[in-house]
Amino acid sequence: MKTVGIIGGGLCGLTLAHKLKQKGISIKLLEANSRFGGRVFTKVVDKTNVELGATWLWKYNRNLIELAEELDIKFFEQQMDGDALFEAMSANEPQRFQLPPNQEVSYRVAGGTSGYIDRLVKKLSKEEYYLNTKVVGITEEREKVKLTTEKGELYVDQVVSTIPPQLLVNSVSFSPALPSEIMELGDATHTWMQDSIKCAVVFKNPFWKAQGLSGVGFSHVGPFTELYDHTDVEGKTFALMGFLNGGLAQESEATRKEKVLKQLVKFFGDEVLTELVSYEEKVWNQEKLTLFPNNKFLSPHQNNSHPLYQDSLYNGKFYIAGTETASDYAGYMEGAVIRAIELAKEF
Repeated sequence: MKTVGIIGGGLCGLTLAHKLKQKGISIKLLEANSRFGGRVFTKVVDKTNVELGATWLWKYNRNLIELAEELDIKFFEQQMDGDALFEAMSANEPQRFQLPPNQEVSYRVAGGTSGYIDRLVKKLSKEEYYLNTKVVGITEEREKVKLTTEKGELYVDQVVSTIPPQLLVNSVSFSPALPSEIMELGDATHTWMQDSIKCAVVFKNPFWKAQGLSGVGFSHVGPFTELYDHTDVEGKTFALMGFLNGGLAQESEATRKEKVLKQLVKFFGDEVLTELVSYEEKVWNQEKLTLFPNNKFLSPHQNNSHPLYQDSLYNGKFYIAGTETASDYAGYMEGAVIRAIELAKEF
């Protein structure tokens, strides 16, 4: 039985592992972090699930939905009932307005997006994966591929990297060297969520609903730029979740929290402080196991779905994957699943 090494335990890597196991192929999955999931990250705060990574899906995400059906994952519609608020200038009060009808419906995962990750991990035996195991070298050796980690070496028949291409080409050494066009492409490929700062503010009660508000807010001045209701599927835990201005990444968490709470009071009143339970955030460009830190500007989705990513390397023994390389929906959860399904057919 041949063995396939999979670098990265995010949605793409875990889906690929699942699909390969269904075909009777032995797998070894190596994850550098202490947790699985990558950019899927549901944090539990006082029994409240808050999404600090991937959050939504849509009815046209066919592959993601089919995987959910297989894993017995349920969805619920993003709450949008009530008025929204918009802040054009810091000197003015937020304006209240009705959201236009017939908006494209978005859905959340009941119990948290990490439900995908948890269920896929349960499909693996403990002998099939390694946490806290960072791959630093990939070497083609005759009929095998040697994976060099910070803990030792592992030989496999074929290997798939599912970590972001920019991180791959800048943090792993290759022997023989990869083609220059692949190295240059990887370094110029935008990493999904690299510019995002997500925050969630947990509350005892959904006071905004009593005000006839949906919890949806937009701001041109920040610190948050978008805000959404984050009540759970059962209506028992409550939060507001949104995106912060990327320029705040260089400030401290305490400063960001102070600014966010001040802005929320401006939007919703003093109940923000009396009902407050917790402030949570994730600054994705500070995640060294997700993004290679450099000053190169890349536009959103730049070089995602590039055709060169469809080619194998090392005489068919090495593939570059991950959501950025998917033929469709690159940079989204759907893209991660699509790429895993595409590659599973190659083995």
